[in-house]
Amino acid sequence: MKIIIMGCGRVGGRLAGLLEEAGHDVAVLDMDPYSFRWLPANFKGKALVGDGTDEEVLRKVGIEEADAFVSSTQGDNRNVMAAQIAKHTFNVPKVVSRIYDPLREEMYHELGLETISPTKVSAQILLDVILGKGA
Repeated sequence: MKIIIMGCGRVGGRLAGLLEEAGHDVAVLDMDPYSFRWLPANFKGKALVGDGTDEEVLRKVGIEEADAFVSSTQGDNRNVMAAQIAKHTFNVPKVVSRIYDPLREEMYHELGLETISPTKVSAQILLDVILGKGA
């Protein structure tokens, strides 16, 4: 699969490495070139400085051939905007967006976006550990 990740922080960098290790063609976008330090040292995919809400940048990174798009920046609004562009403008088959705010995450999910809220996931894991249900 050809996968584009917007946001190369700890999560984006780790995900890029795992996907490439699994044999996928991975491209990573970030507005800060220093962020690419989170990529594995042996990363052979594409790393492009640019804004994932800019259609020209998305074309340059290969969105028109992408099988999946992940928006994983620190900004919920940018993540949602980029996910909508990938899904509705470029018809990327699989689009996932990280949304920190649980209320926003639920709203965007109800509007048809595939979303993940690390806030909700982390809280559930902590609850399970506190209540002895494992981790």
